Amino acid sequence: MKRSAFENLTETDISRVIEMAWEDRTAFEAIERLYQLNESQVIRLMRQQLKHNSFKLWRKRVQGRATKHEQLRDPAVSRAYCPTQYKR
Repeated sequence: MKRSAFENLTETDISRVIEMAWEDRTAFEAIERLYQLNESQVIRLMRQQLKHNSFKLWRKRVQGRATKHEQLRDPAVSRAYCPTQYKR
């Protein structure tokens, strides 16, 4: 039986991966560095954790988005999130 790549993640980790996957400026490579999940594993996690329509919306949103891949993004994009993203 094949082990799931994300079975060792806590609920908090899963929540954070989902949040990072929804963020436009967070590249899949950043998720991989932090949680050792590659793009296809993140897609599987999202498919498993989200409602069907939410997953479809997310896939439509990130498919082909250059900022989700570090090699495709503009060099001017140097941070993972907008400074106004988190309210203080």
